Amino acid sequence: MAIKTTKERAERIYKKLGKLYPGAEIALKYDSNFQLLVAVMLSAQCTDKKVNEVTRPLFKQYTSVDDFADANLATFKKEIKPTGFYNQKAKNVIATAKMIRDEYGGRIPKDIDELVKLPGVARKTANIVLCNAYGILSGVAVDTHVKRLSNRFGFSDGKTPEKIEEDLMELFPKKQWCKLTYRLIEHGRAVCKAPNCFHNG
Repeated sequence: MAIKTTKERAERIYKKLGKLYPGAEIALKYDSNFQLLVAVMLSAQCTDKKVNEVTRPLFKQYTSVDDFADANLATFKKEIKPTGFYNQKAKNVIATAKMIRDEYGGRIPKDIDELVKLPGVARKTANIVLCNAYGILSGVAVDTHVKRLSNRFGFSDGKTPEKIEEDLMELFPKKQWCKLTYRLIEHGRAVCKAPNCFHNG
């Protein structure tokens, strides 16, 4: 088990990752906040690369909340099928679009407690959307890369995204939460596959 890291060591690793990946940011492509939300929802159990391939034509056809809310379920399932789990994803996207249109005036809520009420939206998705759409830092988005590296670097020994997020929020200053996610993701994609991962701060 990884040794629990100190805040000082965590800061050194954060800065080192910043030098390695100075332009680390969200890889998903979108033209509106709601398209961002849809892209993140589609990215569950799917690569960002594949999502971008699917959303490139999709987002030309569906540009507004109304477009998604009024989508034909059967057709939409076919359009997002390459992202996997398309039956549930299609239902969630359409239901979320209807809920945002009918209950939130067509705008994505800026409160994480409201966001996680939307079908198919958990904390990871909510954190990503709030950070990239509004610059609101509500927590740390924990995906598979963040989970694995947090354990390897000793940031957390948690097994669940919730526990890991809690530990990261305690270990890192709030202003770093959003960038931390993307620096860890970039490192995970680039080199941090066992055993090739730097450990020394």
